[in-house]
Amino acid sequence: MTTKIYYLCAVLLLLGMPMAGFAQVQEGNLVGWWRFDDGTDQTGNWGDIALEGATIEDGQLVLNDGKWAHSIEYSGPDITELTLVVWVTLDNLDLRRGSALTLDALTVDQFCGIIYAERQPRQWMPGSSHFRRTDDFPDVVNEDKTGEMNLVAITYKNVNNQYQITGYRNGESLGSFNKGDLRTWKAGNAEAIWGTRHTAGTDNKQTRNFIAAHLEEARIYNVALTADEVMSLHEGGLTPVEPKGKLATQWGALKTR
Repeated sequence: MTTKIYYLCAVLLLLGMPMAGFAQVQEGNLVGWWRFDDGTDQTGNWGDIALEGATIEDGQLVLNDGKWAHSIEYSGPDITELTLVVWVTLDNLDLRRGSALTLDALTVDQFCGIIYAERQPRQWMPGSSHFRRTDDFPDVVNEDKTGEMNLVAITYKNVNNQYQITGYRNGESLGSFNKGDLRTWKAGNAEAIWGTRHTAGTDNKQTRNFIAAHLEEARIYNVALTADEVMSLHEGGLTPVEPKGKLATQWGALKTR
């Protein structure tokens, strides 16, 4: 066992990969996972990303004013409790009311999103249809830098049939509030959106509110992550891509020892 761990650490150091990156937080409840190396979802629950002016460049989804992206054809389990997670670099602090990540329904006005500067300038907030699941976080942070990547997460936990909504920035809590009756997103009636807050169903007529940002990775869980789990995402960093070619052969051999 000691020899196996030694070789494992040696390979990880050679590849520049943190060991924590290979262990997924709540892997069984990860229902949407986009690395943006291409337009696919790692869980297999979503159709390919449709780029509506946005681009995928060097492993990032690039969003700007009037440029967004989305994915439909959801085939995974029901989503009632949820967590939205995104690694995001803002390119413009003053463009307002866009989304780093939204979970929307196709047939009804029902969405939750990580929204930038809708109610207050330079602040992240939980966006929702008609503000049913929206308030300002009590310990909110004002963004003051472009070009700096931050992990932003919002959790929606069922507490007595009402959502307890908590925000996080780089693993630190922005505070919580309780608001909104429970909603469910089902297979065939869900949409993941980046750039704009929400759409009006399958006609894709969106709200004309956008964000200018580079996204490194995005996740949707059908469970409310704990504070420790969100912190572990921040401390573990982005999930490394497993090695390819000759190193992939060496990595595969190590895993079977």
